[in-house]
Amino acid sequence: MADGCYLGVDGGGTKTAFVLVDRAGRELARHEGGSSYHVDIGVERLHVLLHDGVHSVLRQAGASADDVLYAFFGLPAHGEDSQIQPVLDVIPEALLGHRRYACGNDMICGWAGSLAGEDGINIVAGTGSIGYGERQGLSARGGGWGELFSDEGSAYWIAIQGLNAFSRMSDGRLSRGPLHDLLVQEFTLTNDLDLCAHIYCRSAPQRDRIAAISRLVARAAVQGDEAARRIFVDAGEALAQIVDTIRQRLEYRPGEPVNLSYSGGVFQSGELILDPFRQRLSACSPDYRIISPRYSPAIGAAIYAARLDGASLGIAVAA
Repeated sequence: MADGCYLGVDGGGTKTAFVLVDRAGRELARHEGGSSYHVDIGVERLHVLLHDGVHSVLRQAGASADDVLYAFFGLPAHGEDSQIQPVLDVIPEALLGHRRYACGNDMICGWAGSLAGEDGINIVAGTGSIGYGERQGLSARGGGWGELFSDEGSAYWIAIQGLNAFSRMSDGRLSRGPLHDLLVQEFTLTNDLDLCAHIYCRSAPQRDRIAAISRLVARAAVQGDEAARRIFVDAGEALAQIVDTIRQRLEYRPGEPVNLSYSGGVFQSGELILDPFRQRLSACSPDYRIISPRYSPAIGAAIYAARLDGASLGIAVAA
């Protein structure tokens, strides 16, 4: 490890990925932990999670914290609470024993990974949703205000819309489709109203547990459920709106190509989300160039760490 390495940490509401790469971008070690959403798990558990992940990748690579040239910790909700942010920002120092690191919102990981750190916009639709872009020194974010009144197009948002559709199907306000039966089967409901107990009473309505219901909404849409399909149309259009607002704030000129990529589990539903997403974008501007993500958000965190160190990881970066 004489040449040193870069550490990237991509946090999230469901999982947190740690990756260690060398100067050429070759992956040395990887670790996956649970949620790093401090609003849910608390700062103490976040500290433990980051400690375990950092020491895991260092141990795998036979490296020490001193070998880390620079690290970037992308954390969910970072920058969204002025009182707690100083606490979050000092956790890595306790783990690494030095200050060669930076903390930021996990949206930066998705952007840096999907576009390899080049100018453009990335939209994240995972448990939550948020957009981020950079162009010629400018940066802008959109969405990502949390599940209670934002995160449009996210897995959580899709799940909530799906639960709402189920309630209307159950009491007759909406024609029943495959979504109704899928939820009955998933929760083994004797009575449709028993769903309330599953959601509200038997355990706290954690973000990731609710967000997982989005997969059932996707399955229902594939099976021809019109209400479920409409939810994904609305989700794609909402995500496109976030992107186009960022394009305008980054002051792209008419005719200037806008490189756009995406990340997050919602996009694993393929054309179900991508088709309405692309259609809405085309209606907003003809300048978008949609690019499949080049690297994972975790690798993006390492790319960003190298960038903050004034270096480039080059072409050897693993996908």
